[in-house]
Amino acid sequence: MTSEDRDSTPLRDGAESRSSASGEGRSSRTKKAPLPLWQETILLAVVALVLAVVVKTFLVQAFYIPSESMEPGLVKDDRILVQKPSYWAGEPQRGDVVVFKDPGGWLGGATRPPGLLQGVMTRIGLYPEGGHLVKRVIGVEGDVIECCDDDGNLMVNGVSLDESDYVKDDPATTCNGPMPGTCDWKAGPVPDGHLFVMGDNRGRSADSSQHLCRPDETDCVEGNEFVGVDLVVGRLFTVIWPFDRMRLDRRPDVFETLEDE
Repeated sequence: MTSEDRDSTPLRDGAESRSSASGEGRSSRTKKAPLPLWQETILLAVVALVLAVVVKTFLVQAFYIPSESMEPGLVKDDRILVQKPSYWAGEPQRGDVVVFKDPGGWLGGATRPPGLLQGVMTRIGLYPEGGHLVKRVIGVEGDVIECCDDDGNLMVNGVSLDESDYVKDDPATTCNGPMPGTCDWKAGPVPDGHLFVMGDNRGRSADSSQHLCRPDETDCVEGNEFVGVDLVVGRLFTVIWPFDRMRLDRRPDVFETLEDE
């Protein structure tokens, strides 16, 4: 008998091949009933919350602007997104607008306590977070910052900065780095792992320059003017609200001149 003869042998009525019967049996045993709608909804909600927490922890985080210290670029109550990947393998650079945790006593009473729902949404990254500060990095490790040259411009490592593109033009300020009562101060060298930061609205910003020790102070602690890099949450990525102010942020070109020094 040839192989063709064996394969063509008819089966008895009602009989099935072993392979066909076993295949259908496995299929019927592994088939699962779909989840009820309420269970599927809960599962999707949990997955969405987990993704939101992961995004907040590693990628982007929402904040609001609590004061006018960063005008004109950032206005009070603006909603912003801060991105974190830029600092995974590096540190903040001069000109970056960064969000950082209070180094200690910088905020005072400027925080806005959230409601219960807002607090929960903030923790999972679905509502802008407060309790932080937003400033521009002016000096990094080793930099010396001076105020000011004859035109009222800040100097970093002896190089004058033309900050007209982002610093607020305020007739009440006589220079771009006013401490109370003086435009004559010097800070640095900036310690390792620290930053010197300032607001863009220089006359209304409690920033690094405001925490410098003045000549007549006896109880001031040297070094309080610097912000630890480990306190930085991330770099400004975009303004997301209000819609008419939406924009992506970029580092000012003026700081490229310092990189060439």
